Amino acid sequence: MKGYYSGKRQLREDMAGYLFISPWLIGFLVFSIIPIGMSFYFSFTNYDVLASPLFSGLTNFRRMATDPLFWKSLQVTFTYAFISVPARLVFAFFVAVLFKRASVMIRFYQAAYYLPSLVGGSIAVAVMWRRMFMSDGVLNTLLRAIGINSDISWIARADTALWILIILAVWQFGSSMLIFLAGLRQIPKTYYEAADIDGAGWGKQFLHITLPQMTPIIFFNLIMQLISGFTVFTQAFVISGGKGDPQNSTLAYALYLYLRAFAYNEMGYSSALAWVLVLIIAVFTGLIFKTSDRWVYYES
Repeated sequence: MKGYYSGKRQLREDMAGYLFISPWLIGFLVFSIIPIGMSFYFSFTNYDVLASPLFSGLTNFRRMATDPLFWKSLQVTFTYAFISVPARLVFAFFVAVLFKRASVMIRFYQAAYYLPSLVGGSIAVAVMWRRMFMSDGVLNTLLRAIGINSDISWIARADTALWILIILAVWQFGSSMLIFLAGLRQIPKTYYEAADIDGAGWGKQFLHITLPQMTPIIFFNLIMQLISGFTVFTQAFVISGGKGDPQNSTLAYALYLYLRAFAYNEMGYSSALAWVLVLIIAVFTGLIFKTSDRWVYYES
């Protein structure tokens, strides 16, 4: 009898716990699990939103092989991610090292450098960024102020438009910087004190203490920023005018996926594109995890 009542009480406690987390469970089911399952099904169908989906097998995936815009969007996204992510991480790490030493204004500087990351994904910032690099924007005004006569619309040139997106991404380094800064402050000071006694300079301390101790944080930031780089959308949508212009030079993969779904009503093909993106991210994430034991140092 004692076991019966104990089990009954445990069941009531479990049910109470499930009741409290039910809003999250319902939201996760309705807004995540069900849409993911529907997207997977639609990727094997010919679905234009206006009519019922028709099963088409691997047609959408075979279509990608001959779709020039698919390959162009991959090229743009890979270029964007493989340049902006390392540049952002290096810059964030450099600033975090500078901010490691406490000072009176350190809190203000941290907030100031984090602000672009906080608002960087917004439409307003993307519109401002687009305006800065137009023919009558801030950049050309500054160039003319120092004697360089420039009336180039930087966002209207195929050879410079993508770099505008990359610069914007690097400018939003604040979140990575704060994570790096938190990691730097967790390194025991005794390591540096012992290195000072042994006569090691700043360079050797950085290479043999700071970098090895920070590799788990670098590992985390690398994965998070790489995923963010592969899924860039808002900035590309606003700066390119929603079409990937000029000459598809800013046609990010997520933007192309969006256009196929909502501009051309090709929801089936768009779903297939989405799952290919998931596969690409999974492959690169898996490669980083696979190689992490060679360069990520865990003290334990």
